[in-house]
Amino acid sequence: MAQKSILITGCSSGIGYCAAQNLRAAGWRVFAACRQQEDCDRLISEGFESPRLDYTEPQTIHSALKEILEATGGTLDALFNNGAHGTPGAVEDLPTDALRAIFEANFFGWHELTRVVIPVMRAQGRGRIIQCSSVLGFVTLPWRGAYNATKFALEGLTDTLRLEMRDTNIHVVLIEPGPVTSKIRQNSIPHFEKWIDWQASPRRTQYEKNLRKRLYKDSGPDPFELPPEAVFKKLRHALESYNPKPRYYVTTPTYVMGFFKRVLPTRAMDWILARS
Repeated sequence: MAQKSILITGCSSGIGYCAAQNLRAAGWRVFAACRQQEDCDRLISEGFESPRLDYTEPQTIHSALKEILEATGGTLDALFNNGAHGTPGAVEDLPTDALRAIFEANFFGWHELTRVVIPVMRAQGRGRIIQCSSVLGFVTLPWRGAYNATKFALEGLTDTLRLEMRDTNIHVVLIEPGPVTSKIRQNSIPHFEKWIDWQASPRRTQYEKNLRKRLYKDSGPDPFELPPEAVFKKLRHALESYNPKPRYYVTTPTYVMGFFKRVLPTRAMDWILARS
């Protein structure tokens, strides 16, 4: 059988890097994309094919795919959309431009890449499109409004795409992790510092006592946190199963919140989530 190929975004660390390593070990031809060229260069030194792809720069989406198709002879078996960041802060303190910026990175860029990959998969008669969403794609937590919004939007768009692809052999899948070891908290700090004027906020005391400590103080892993290998196990099933599930939960909090979402009234859910 011909070697299967996959494009993974956000491979500089965490879930993306783990997926790239493990899929390469499993025999896949992995195109491990990163946003920063220095991260691409590091992965190239490790033996990966690593095109630069920044969701906020559409030209890199098209140039990365062109590079991949030239390398494979025009085919791509799978896409794993993964790269994303957070912009922590209370919704009332989020400038609208901050929302525009995070939607470019976490949503619009994903859509652009997915749209240009679909014709490739249609032409070859098969494909897998796998979206790394989050438990925060179906429940919310305070201080994460911008990230919550992008993941809720992603879930809606992906569910629609899955319905529309039913008459093709292109499978569309959501993976919904809870707390997974990564650098997303550290990587969100520049966005917080750029957009949130917390000192002028009526919630300044809450920022000082809670959010800033969480951002800047290394307090160890979150409760029920799992390593990125937990996501890889579900990703591999989604890629290699004859009939993959529409969505895969990862971590205990995702399973618990999925159950609560089904059985509890909104006020009860609000009480739980406000204390999370």
